[in-house]
Amino acid sequence: MLISEAPDLMRLLADPLRLQIVTLLADGPACTCHLVEDTGAKQPNISGHLRILREAGLVTAEPHGRFTYYRLLPEPFAAAATRLTDLADRARANTDARRECP
Repeated sequence: MLISEAPDLMRLLADPLRLQIVTLLADGPACTCHLVEDTGAKQPNISGHLRILREAGLVTAEPHGRFTYYRLLPEPFAAAATRLTDLADRARANTDARRECP
């Protein structure tokens, strides 16, 4: 089972630039020009990653004048964190539950 029910969050965040974008957006909405400045990446590259994050339901786009601001949606991250916590709890509860070999 994947960590999240949406496109696999872990796989999406495995890309270093995408993870950096998500980390920056956790501090509040930003437009592409902010993300280009903060990451040093090229605008088309940032836009491509934002498209992937939007399609995955991790980011939303909000028009503001002639700019578009991108905002991180916390719910998919909270759901993935819950799933990871559940796995850790199961591992702790079953640490001595070794299966015998046939």
